[in-house]
Amino acid sequence: MTTRIGVYPGTFDPITLGHMDIIRRGAKLVDRLVIGVTTNPSKSPMFNLDERMAMVERECASLDADIRVVSFDLLLMDFAEREGASVIVRGLRAVADFEYEYQMAGMNQQLNSRIETVFLMADVALQPIASRLVKEIAVFGGEIGKFVTPAVRDEVVARVALTGRRGG
Repeated sequence: MTTRIGVYPGTFDPITLGHMDIIRRGAKLVDRLVIGVTTNPSKSPMFNLDERMAMVERECASLDADIRVVSFDLLLMDFAEREGASVIVRGLRAVADFEYEYQMAGMNQQLNSRIETVFLMADVALQPIASRLVKEIAVFGGEIGKFVTPAVRDEVVARVALTGRRGG
């Protein structure tokens, strides 16, 4: 019997309730879900790679699924191939996400036609959540508890206090 492996890539800076929704649902579609934590040169992360990986591992530990958290810094399709994945799981929040993801899926299909991209719509209540906005709200002293777990909230608030990135 072949194990169906899926990859859910992202920066997870920080991991949000929206990410967790996609992870829970994506894990039902495959035998093993590999969460690929990566860096994005166009983003300046609040947390370093090791911190983000630890955060994702902690948040996924209680899920009843075969989930691995792995870092990567290569093309997504090369990473998926390395992990033995047949599916890339991507979450969609809005039309803007769809346009970007549609283009990426097309390019990825050209790179490796053996790996399919599966899009999951975020839960309606979680659709507006974006890590970038969570960080921005926190920097300006807003409450982020509706968007992340309590442990992640505490980490973000502590990081904002440590770096003095609070706005005025």
